[in-house]
Amino acid sequence: MRFDNVYYEFSRKFDLKKSDLIFPLFVNENNNFQELSSMPGIFKISYDKIIQIVDEVIDSGIHSLILFGLPRLRDNRGKSAISKNGIVQKSLQLIKSNFGSKLTVITDVCVCQYNKTGHCGLLEMDKKVVNNDLTIEFLSKIALSHARAGVDIVAPSSMMDGQVKKIRETLDRNGYNKIKILSFSAKQSSSLYKPFRSETFFDTRTNEIDKSTYQVSYNNPRQIHREIEMDIHEGSNMVMIKPAISSLDLVYRIKKLCKIPIVVQIVSGEYSMIKAASKIGLLDETYFILNLIYSLKRAGVDKIISYSSFNISKYLL
Repeated sequence: MRFDNVYYEFSRKFDLKKSDLIFPLFVNENNNFQELSSMPGIFKISYDKIIQIVDEVIDSGIHSLILFGLPRLRDNRGKSAISKNGIVQKSLQLIKSNFGSKLTVITDVCVCQYNKTGHCGLLEMDKKVVNNDLTIEFLSKIALSHARAGVDIVAPSSMMDGQVKKIRETLDRNGYNKIKILSFSAKQSSSLYKPFRSETFFDTRTNEIDKSTYQVSYNNPRQIHREIEMDIHEGSNMVMIKPAISSLDLVYRIKKLCKIPIVVQIVSGEYSMIKAASKIGLLDETYFILNLIYSLKRAGVDKIISYSSFNISKYLL
């Protein structure tokens, strides 16, 4: 039997569907189409290529994407994140005006791409400490600017205390009560985000960012439970757990506790490791990804953000 037939039979047997996938899209304000060196097959997309790429995504049968903006300029306060002419805002308007309800668009709501420190929050003046309250105020403004541009779901990923409550209040107050919130409730402190960080907005080859004060620890599942319960209480419609491979037990536990959808992201480090192992013949990339996605579904995941979405969609129903 040919390998592609094996993949198809595998996905059919375990009820994997294209609708389970969320495609990550990086839009580059510098207007160049560039492959990420540490993430083969993943590209920074120039604004003029958006329609073409989204067309291909929809043709593949995937109808959800999460949008990450890569601004041309960064400053100490991340001001471009709330600009109505920002790269995410312009990209959103373009996508929704061309595809409308054919596509569910999620936007990453964070500060790390827009400020010079690479931190997910705003630092206190003259200090190396993230100011939680100042950050959640700014995150709510980012979410509102995305709402005005036509987003379906906002995804705050900064892991700031109270971010969901503040965003929900801001959206509701401005008449956007139908926009959903996908909260990155259990973004665990991990080295597996390094390819994303180094390639998209911050040079981690010479600088490491310590985000352990606001991301959650691997070794404290009770804290993770509290974070998720708090986000649900504050108004989150979906919760995110990441990385993927090390979170199967957490997904299983959380699924028993909450009734809202659980989303998991197969993060950049996981993607790059699989690519590297495949390149030297240690494993079959597609079969491994299908195994991983099935294990996530088996544990209780509802949706999966994967850099491999486009490649594996052809084997799913």
